[in-house]
Amino acid sequence: MFGSGGSSSQLHEYSEEEDDLGKVYDRELMTRLIAYMKPYRREVALIVFLMVGYSVSEALLPYLTQLGIDNHIEPRNLEGLETIVLYYVLVLVARFIFTYFEEYGMQMVGQKVMYDMRMSLFSHLQRLDVRYFDRNPVGRLMTRVMGDVEILKELFTSGVITVFGNLLSIFAYMIAMLLFNWKLALITFAVLPIIFAITTVYQVYSRRAFRDQRRYLARINAFLNENIVGMTTMQLFAREPRSLLQFDERNKQYLGANLRSIFYFSLFSPMIEVCGSLALAVIIWHGGGQLLQDTLTFGVLFAFIQYSQRLFWPIRELSEKYTIFQNAMASSERIFDLMDTQPIIVNPIPSKEVGALNGEIEFRNVWFAYNAEDYVLRDVSFKVKAGEKVALVGHTGSGKTSIINLLCRFYDVNEGQVLIDGIDLREMELPDLRRAINIVQQNIFLFSGTIEKNINLNKPEISKEETIAAAKEVHLDSYVQKMPNGYETEVREGGAGLSVGQKQLVAFARALASDPNILILDEATSSVDTETELIIQDALNRLMANRTSIVIAHRLSTIQNADKIIVMHRGEIQEMGTHNELLQKRGIYYRLYQLQYKGQEVG
Repeated sequence: MFGSGGSSSQLHEYSEEEDDLGKVYDRELMTRLIAYMKPYRREVALIVFLMVGYSVSEALLPYLTQLGIDNHIEPRNLEGLETIVLYYVLVLVARFIFTYFEEYGMQMVGQKVMYDMRMSLFSHLQRLDVRYFDRNPVGRLMTRVMGDVEILKELFTSGVITVFGNLLSIFAYMIAMLLFNWKLALITFAVLPIIFAITTVYQVYSRRAFRDQRRYLARINAFLNENIVGMTTMQLFAREPRSLLQFDERNKQYLGANLRSIFYFSLFSPMIEVCGSLALAVIIWHGGGQLLQDTLTFGVLFAFIQYSQRLFWPIRELSEKYTIFQNAMASSERIFDLMDTQPIIVNPIPSKEVGALNGEIEFRNVWFAYNAEDYVLRDVSFKVKAGEKVALVGHTGSGKTSIINLLCRFYDVNEGQVLIDGIDLREMELPDLRRAINIVQQNIFLFSGTIEKNINLNKPEISKEETIAAAKEVHLDSYVQKMPNGYETEVREGGAGLSVGQKQLVAFARALASDPNILILDEATSSVDTETELIIQDALNRLMANRTSIVIAHRLSTIQNADKIIVMHRGEIQEMGTHNELLQKRGIYYRLYQLQYKGQEVG
């Protein structure tokens, strides 16, 4: 994947999306989250049934206690008490069964939902265009795909469905309390508005803290990714102390957000506890008075105390789930912000049937800018015939890479057209275009996997025989045969263990195996020794045979036999012609040639 060429500020720009996320209603977020549970409706329905069973069994226990006290223990009539004890034990067993299958079901559904969400996110990321990845660091995206989704796991495994179960339990206990003694019940319920008010205030502050947590964690991940990848450069320039200070600054921001979250919850949880204890104290005071006046039995008071305690268990759980809920809402905002990001580069509707492409390229009056009116290409026009070898030459920032970005349709032109075989790229299906083009870059990217898989990229249409034939054609086979497991040799992350030349030969074999119509070479021979360069140059000649080829190179020795050389300067084509024609013009190409071959005779 190419960078954005002349727009270095865009390459290093950290997106401020997280800082500017708009206020999204929790109801809307929850609706979108719950949509992921729709494929598991049957499992959820079964879990809800189990929750109803659990709530009923819980509500029966204080009632059985009241019967035992008032009908048998207090009047000292033990006849029939063993039956109540048996019922009590049976209810406990039923509660255990309900709880076990409920927990198992919730965890299973939660894990499946997480799997689906990660797949959706990764699939969506693959559809986004290069511009998005230019603006968002890898660490930030990793936080969203893994970190934020992991935060949601607790919501799905013990949050969404459990909240429904807690509400069922609260409803069951409130009905039972009203049936036992409506006056005591209303006194107990008086604390519920206070709890609601506390929760509302907590919501405002905790959401802000949780959102800060996720944002600062993303910044830490982005910083770590950048510094680990560039560790060699950092150590070479003794930048460790400065990097440590920068990491300390980000780490302190994350610590502060965590401490604020802890502070709010540390206030919130005890206040809920106090409300529950206050309600219990009022029950004992008021119920005790009724007991002394013989208007209330001891069994009813004891059962009522049990109901009150049970009532505040799910309320307390809901308050704890509220913390999970707030954290999940902060994460879901970020996840859906990513999911709602639509790719700019999309397949046309309708698209043109392209069939087999010849590889003729035309840039027609192309203007292009990465940022607003800051054009990096200005009125660029040229044609490349099918099978021609064309070289792009120019200083850094002249627009060479931007031409390749447009040809691969990583970006769209602001004005003008880019055509292949006379068809505008914007009218072609992206898969058709990408199959027709292959790129070999100086910095070769190799995947973790075998040599064979790095050549055929797991494409089923490329057989093992074709993979080996491609490797032989570009002189890679002799290196592979010396490896411990041949083509099954595992390639470490980033191609560690392979030389620069070997990695480039793997890239050549990869390009040859895919058999593209158009081949792009970006500085493909600028980082190897002379002997390896001779091997690579021969491999290149084989690779470019009968293909349209575009070469970007600073070393002019590699492009002297090109059919056409295009000299770029400040986003415009300054010169165009063969090597000898451009030398005779004594322009920019002539000066570049002189700089590289000073002391040699210039014809």
